Amino acid sequence: MAIKIFIDQGHNPVNPNAGAEGNGYREQDITYSVGVILADLLRQNGNFEVRLSRNSPDEILGTSNSSSLAARVNAANSWGADYFISLHTNSFSGPSARGVEAYVYSEDSPAFALGEDIVSQLSLITGFPERGVFERPGLYVLRKTNMPAVLVEMGYISNPAEAELMATEPDLMALGIYNGILQYFGMQ
Repeated sequence: MAIKIFIDQGHNPVNPNAGAEGNGYREQDITYSVGVILADLLRQNGNFEVRLSRNSPDEILGTSNSSSLAARVNAANSWGADYFISLHTNSFSGPSARGVEAYVYSEDSPAFALGEDIVSQLSLITGFPERGVFERPGLYVLRKTNMPAVLVEMGYISNPAEAELMATEPDLMALGIYNGILQYFGMQ
């Protein structure tokens, strides 16, 4: 039986719920591209069934921040996904912040181990520092999903080197996340 993974490409192409911008790149464009490539990798594996939150680069979910988040969660819950992975880029006021991190609802969840594997493999393939996995029970997509959910901050869009790699090599980012998923399921 296939493992059902819902990939949420964080943010909309425009407001409501547009993402961070930095170094000439937009978070919502990066997350869209990485999500599509990651979905293809998972589908080619044969052990996974995949759905995306955004099926075209200009698809807008919801009419407000809250309804945009609800649309993503409701799609995953109604499909009966086994895991929810939300893709994001981090941002900071200055260019010095670097690294990969992930957020989960609780450390006492399968999501925590999945987050650790994704962060470790993404760091390995990109050279971005590992920042760890943190509890963020207040985040809507982690709080309202009926399945283990991981929000992945792939790197800092405010950091010129990380922004460029995320934007110009989305296949590398997707491969790192894919390798983390394989490691978690013992398929490597």
